[in-house]
Amino acid sequence: MKVFSKVKANLPSLKSSILALASAILLVLAFPNFELWFIAWFALVPLLIAIEAEKESFAKSFITGWIFGTVFFFGSCWWLTFAPITYAKVPAIIAYALLFGATSVAGLFPALFSGVFSLCLKRFGHWGILSAPFIWTATEFLRLYTTGNNWNAIGYSQAFGGFFLELASVGGVFIVGYSILYLNALFTIPFYFRDTKDKGIINIVTVSLVMFFIPIILLLSFGRIIPTQKDYIPSANKSLVIAIQPNVPMSGLNQEKWRSLRKKQIKLAEKALQELENNNKKVVVIFPESPMNFQYEEDAEFQGFINDFAKRNNVSVLFNAAERDKRREYGYFNSAVLVNEKGEKVTQYDKIYLLPFGEKVPLPESIEWIVPTMVGRYSSGEEYDLLPFGDAKAGVMICFESHFPSLSREYVRRGADVLVEMTNDGYLGKTPVLRQHLASAVFRAVETNRPVLRVTNVGITAYINERGEVLDAADSYVEATRTWSVSKSDGEQTIYVKYGEWFAWLCSIVSLGLLVLCLWNRNNLKSDSEVK
Repeated sequence: MKVFSKVKANLPSLKSSILALASAILLVLAFPNFELWFIAWFALVPLLIAIEAEKESFAKSFITGWIFGTVFFFGSCWWLTFAPITYAKVPAIIAYALLFGATSVAGLFPALFSGVFSLCLKRFGHWGILSAPFIWTATEFLRLYTTGNNWNAIGYSQAFGGFFLELASVGGVFIVGYSILYLNALFTIPFYFRDTKDKGIINIVTVSLVMFFIPIILLLSFGRIIPTQKDYIPSANKSLVIAIQPNVPMSGLNQEKWRSLRKKQIKLAEKALQELENNNKKVVVIFPESPMNFQYEEDAEFQGFINDFAKRNNVSVLFNAAERDKRREYGYFNSAVLVNEKGEKVTQYDKIYLLPFGEKVPLPESIEWIVPTMVGRYSSGEEYDLLPFGDAKAGVMICFESHFPSLSREYVRRGADVLVEMTNDGYLGKTPVLRQHLASAVFRAVETNRPVLRVTNVGITAYINERGEVLDAADSYVEATRTWSVSKSDGEQTIYVKYGEWFAWLCSIVSLGLLVLCLWNRNNLKSDSEVK
C-alpha cells in the first residue's frame, strides 16, 4: 500500500493529464494524413499549461510530458502495425501492444522536456516560459542523437504549407521546430498570468517578440543571400530523368511474376522514351526500391537484361539491387547501381543508414543474430558516392535515408547538384506514412537548396523543388511515369549545408546552462535551509 501511495503521490492531476492528452491529439492533427499544419502553432499550449500546474514536482511534470509523448507518437505512427498484422499475421492486439512499448520509449523525450521545463518555471517564474523553445529543440536533437530517429519532429508538420519552412535552409528542421515552440510559448503567456495582477506580462511578451522576430528576420536575410535554383539560370546542357512508379505488390511474388513485372517496368520506361520528341539529351531511367530483390553482379541473367535495355534505348539506368559485400561471408549491401548507355556499370552507392530491425539489428554483432529482421541483415555502406547525370552529379538516398539530413548535406558538400530518393513504402499500406515520409524529402530539398527526385514503388513519386514545393506528384498505388529535367547547379551552399546542426547544438548548450542554473539554485536553497 505504501508503494501504491507513493506512486499515486507522483502522478499528475486528472486535469493535467487531460491537458497533455489534448495537446497530443492536436499535434497529431498537424501531421499527415490530417495535415492541419497551423494547429502545431498552438497545439502545445495545453501541455505547457499542465506543466506549469505541476511545476513543483519534477516527477509529475515528467509523467505529464510522457503521457503527451506516448499518445502523440502512438496516434501519428499507428501505421507501424500494418506490416506485422498484414504480412506476418501478428494478432492486432500484440502488434499494438508492441507499438505502445515503442512509443512509450519515444515518449521519454517529451517527458524530459517537461521535467526540465518545470525546473525552469520553478527557478525563473513566468520568465521560464522563454526557455521552452530551447529545451524542446535540445530534447528533439537528443532523440536523433541517441536513437538515430527523429520521425515526426514537430518541424516536419510544416512540410506542406508551413510559414517557417524556408528557415530550414539556415538551421534545418530544428530551427523550424524552435519557431513553432516560440509561438506556442507566446500563446501560453496569458494563461500563466490569469490569476495575478503582475504586470510583468508586458515585459515578457515584449522580450518574447524581440527574441522571436529579430532572429527570424536576420536568419531569413542571411539564408536568402544564397540564390535558390529557381532564380538561377542553369546550363543549357540538361539531362532528362524518367521516373518509374511500377506499383509492384508486396506479397505473392515468385520468379515467374518477377520476370513479368520486370518486363512491365521496361515497357513503362520505353513508352515514356517514345513520347520524348527530338531527344538528343542524356536520359537516365530510374527504377525505385521494390520487393523484387534484383542482383546485378551475381545474377548474370538480370545483368544481361538491364544491359540490353540500356544499350537498346541509349539510356543510363539507375536501379536498386542487393550487391555483394566482399568484406564478410554472406554479406550484402542495399545498393543503388548505375549502368550507362553502353551497358557498363558506372558506379554503385551502398546504403549507409540501414533501417533498424528491418535491415539490421542495432545491437553488438555477437548477439544481434538473436533478434529477427523484417527484410534481411545488410552491411552498412561507407562511401558517399555521387552519380553522373550528364553534367550534373546526384546523391542517392535509399528509403529511410531521406530522414537523415546529414546524408543529403554531405552529398551537397561534395558537389551534388540534385538528390534522388529511391523508396518503397508499400509494406505499410495506404497509411499516413506515405505523406510523412514525403515530408522528410521536402526538408532535405529546402535544407540543401537542391531538388529532390523522389522515385517510389507505390507512391508518392514527385519532383520537389528547392523551396520544398511538391510538383508533378503521382497518385499512390497506381502505375505511373514522370519525366523531369536536371542540370548542373551554381554550386552555392546554404548555411545549413556549411554548418550543419549548429542551431540544435546552440539550443542544447543553452538548455544545459539553464539546467545547471536550476540545479545550482536548488542546491543553494537546500544548503540555506540546513544552515537555518
